[in-house]
Amino acid sequence: MSNDPLLQPFQLKHLTLRNRIIVTSHEPAYPEDGMPKGRYRAYTVERARGGVALTMTAGSAAVSKDSPPVFNNLLAYKDEIVPWIREMTDAVHETGAAIMIQLTHLGRRTRWDKGDWLPVVAPSHHREAAHRAFPKKLEDWDIERIIKDFADAAERMKAGGMDGVELEAYGHLIDQFTSPLTNELDGPYGGSLENRMRFCFDVFRAIRKRVGDDFILGVRYTADECLPGGTDRAEGIEISKRLKESGLIDYLNVVRGHIDTDAGLTDLIPIQGMASAPHLDFAGEVRAATNFPTFHAAKIQDVATARHAIAAGKVDMVGMTRAHMTDPHIVRKIMEKREDDIRPCVGANYCLDRIYQGGLAFCIHNAATGREETMPHQIAKAEVRKKVVIVGAGPAGLEAARVSAERGHEVVVFEAANNPGGQIRLTAQSERRREMISIIDWRMSQCEKLGVTFRFNTWADAATVTAENADVVIIATGGLPHTEVLSKGNELVVSAWDIISGDVKPGTNVLVYDDAGDHAGLQAAEFIARAGGKVEIMTPDRAFAPEVMAMNLVPYMRSLQKLDTTFTVTYRLESAEKSGNQIIAHIGSDYGGVSKQRTVDQIVVNHGTIPLDDLYFELKPGSKNLGEVSYDELISGEPQTVERNPEGTYQLFRIGDAVAARNTHAAIYDALRLAKDI
Repeated sequence: MSNDPLLQPFQLKHLTLRNRIIVTSHEPAYPEDGMPKGRYRAYTVERARGGVALTMTAGSAAVSKDSPPVFNNLLAYKDEIVPWIREMTDAVHETGAAIMIQLTHLGRRTRWDKGDWLPVVAPSHHREAAHRAFPKKLEDWDIERIIKDFADAAERMKAGGMDGVELEAYGHLIDQFTSPLTNELDGPYGGSLENRMRFCFDVFRAIRKRVGDDFILGVRYTADECLPGGTDRAEGIEISKRLKESGLIDYLNVVRGHIDTDAGLTDLIPIQGMASAPHLDFAGEVRAATNFPTFHAAKIQDVATARHAIAAGKVDMVGMTRAHMTDPHIVRKIMEKREDDIRPCVGANYCLDRIYQGGLAFCIHNAATGREETMPHQIAKAEVRKKVVIVGAGPAGLEAARVSAERGHEVVVFEAANNPGGQIRLTAQSERRREMISIIDWRMSQCEKLGVTFRFNTWADAATVTAENADVVIIATGGLPHTEVLSKGNELVVSAWDIISGDVKPGTNVLVYDDAGDHAGLQAAEFIARAGGKVEIMTPDRAFAPEVMAMNLVPYMRSLQKLDTTFTVTYRLESAEKSGNQIIAHIGSDYGGVSKQRTVDQIVVNHGTIPLDDLYFELKPGSKNLGEVSYDELISGEPQTVERNPEGTYQLFRIGDAVAARNTHAAIYDALRLAKDI
């Protein structure tokens, strides 16, 4: 047996967990009609198959109709969920993993205009900033009803084969009872800590009566809200002890912080550029104070940190949830002593930011996650070995190279620069986004192991490519900044890339015009502001940087607000003209009737990229398919069979920003779903 701390089994009551790594509850927003159907099941089973000890689904499943999901959660209040749960639990158990589900009532952390349009309820009328609904103050009959709903839902989950149920407390209704900031009830459920915890214990008692003693029950809760007037560390330790002493539950799952604002959520679930495992020591304090099984997860994205968490006795089970979205086979690779092959989580938080905007959770650089029904995590060998030539070593090109090489093909990559990475190498120059370079480093490492040939500092023209006698040519040359967006004065502006790369010195009074809304605009603004420049960020949109999304926006705002940056929305930069050493910016509005001017010494434009596609069009006449892609074959996962030119000698494709300005995930998805069938 291995002496690796992570690979030691753990006995949780009657349940033997095969190692110390768990996927904590999270909602990838994959349900269909509130049910865990094919996509959800395939995603969950893949992580179980990869070796994790325990996978927890739903973050969280709703127990009541007046707890409508604000993103696509499971609906545990419906009887019809039981057979869908059974299909999932049976499939997970076949892999040797355990499976639990998280149940919740959201309380005020939802909206009244979702689901059945019922009033939001909470132990006070205080609105949660994140979801903006003013709640109804709970009545006695509400409390009785919701306690019964929890018990009903838990009974359904047991009937569906779950090994246990975890209650979501932090930020949700149970925590809203416990926290003095959100509980203004009188009588048995308000006032003293004993009264504020009564609802939690009443729920657990009701569940225990339904499911018996041989069903695992746990709670994920905050033991320190990190808010003035809220549950502090001392009270949190006392809460932890009382939870243990109740005899109603089998483990504690500890978090630290609050989630009622974007900033609070981001501190509780840190993203790239923030400290790793910031709450692990605190979880260890709770475990030491209670001597009770303790779980914890919060930016524990690498094996070394997870191993330390167990070896040092900080926790009993360590959660690596976003890490398993990036690589579902972490445990298997640890067991096979292949830790270097683990695809690294870079903390980009594309997964969570998408669900908080109503989208499906996707990993920024594993396009198979959430698409397990159609996209492979392990690439199958091709029946016929081909030669594949790829031009461009950015994320799209490197993914195409990796997947093609996994297929067993001979792969040659041309890159004009002396290093791989493309736009990722540029964005990683920001200290906060430095982790992004791991997207490139991991692919380079995989490609080197697979024997891919790289030719850096090589400008590949049509003659260079055709001389390779390739069967397949993939153009992944990316794009160049598109700055010609003004009616006049385009020669007076510089791009966000110019600033980030250091090719252009930041001005002292700068207008950053950003209608792409991605990271580049904010990165450029931060570079300028940190250099001492006065910065105004302007966008014609009604919100700035929508592509950055909520949690990723938090660190930018903390930095830029301190640097006295001005944010201007709903105004459009129309033209620019020179005036001595200054530039006059002419500003209008899509809403009409507005004409303004700004006098600045530098205008920075962030308007995405325009494809660098000259080589593609040069090669197109010599290709079999004349560059055409069958979307039906691409979507259905079949090889490309289009032949429009009998004289052609190779198939030609282009991917990523060489097609159109999109993002890193789109580029990698382009590459995976094309190359997996070559």
